[in-house]
Amino acid sequence: MKALILCGGSGTRLRPITHTMAKQLVPIANKPVLFYGLEAIKEAGVEDVGIVVGETAKEIIQAVGDGSPWGLRVEYIHQEQPLGLAHAVLTAEDYLGTDEFVMYLGDNLIKDGIKGLVDEFRQNKPNSQILLARVPEPQRFGVAELAGGKVVRLVEKPEKPASDLALVGVYMFDGNIMDACKAIKPSSRGELEITDAIQWLIDQGRVVDPHIIGGWWKDTGRLDDMLEANRIMLETMEPRVEGHVDSESRTEGMVVIEKGAEVICSTIRGPAIIGEGTKIVNSYVGPYTSIYFDVTITGSEIEHSIILEKSSVTDIPGRIEDSLIGQNVEVGRSPLKPNAYRFMLGDNSRVGIL
Repeated sequence: MKALILCGGSGTRLRPITHTMAKQLVPIANKPVLFYGLEAIKEAGVEDVGIVVGETAKEIIQAVGDGSPWGLRVEYIHQEQPLGLAHAVLTAEDYLGTDEFVMYLGDNLIKDGIKGLVDEFRQNKPNSQILLARVPEPQRFGVAELAGGKVVRLVEKPEKPASDLALVGVYMFDGNIMDACKAIKPSSRGELEITDAIQWLIDQGRVVDPHIIGGWWKDTGRLDDMLEANRIMLETMEPRVEGHVDSESRTEGMVVIEKGAEVICSTIRGPAIIGEGTKIVNSYVGPYTSIYFDVTITGSEIEHSIILEKSSVTDIPGRIEDSLIGQNVEVGRSPLKPNAYRFMLGDNSRVGIL
């Protein structure tokens, strides 16, 4: 069995962050989202992985390499344009052949992993097995209708969903999926939809088994979802201090201080993680905050946020909350006169002013 991880999307819902980095590499609890997927695939006993890449190929390849840190054998498959999940499957035909495979969307996060799903597929041997979860906004996803425990219909992002069962970004297939992807036509979005391909399998009498998960899952393509994923994963961590916390500082609750990090005259209230080489001075870092490596926080308060590498936050009078701050960003009080707000913001930026 092989795995196919899809990392070809452009991440428009997370811009401007994704103007400069792949959405699959945005860190959740200081670990790129994609790495959770790689760990889940290894845990499920799958070691041969094809990663479909697009315009962010260079970053993905640099981050994952040959897969050896996870005990995986990784190959890269270039998709010229993101023309749908079924198109990605066809793009990977030479790699997949007729093998069974698990398809995993690289920006999805499933807290409990996929081992049970893969084991079930191997045991029951359907032509496809789809992972479903009950969600409050099913119109954002592919939606499944079940009858008698069987999948009878799939619709991609319906305006009026027939159920609240959304397709989670993990699918199991045998070689029949190639015929299905070749048989369908582009949707109104101009994409080859995997929901249409699975519907073709159903219409042709193939066996498509549903698996409804009861655990936690997130598509991290939006800021709110990413912050919630960060919150959930921080709650699973064990406290540890490998950096330096001075006598004037205190940590409360589940806090991780990674090696080379310094906490000076500050309070860190967990769940929170402070990355390698980061320096926190005269500041407060509140619950559900992940601060990546080589960040500097001085004279400021931050809570329920994610701050990426090599950024700085200096002397901010109000508390920063519910925020995602990108790489090499400077947030600080300006000494220039007259007093005024001064910004340099990229496309699709959002700023909240007190």
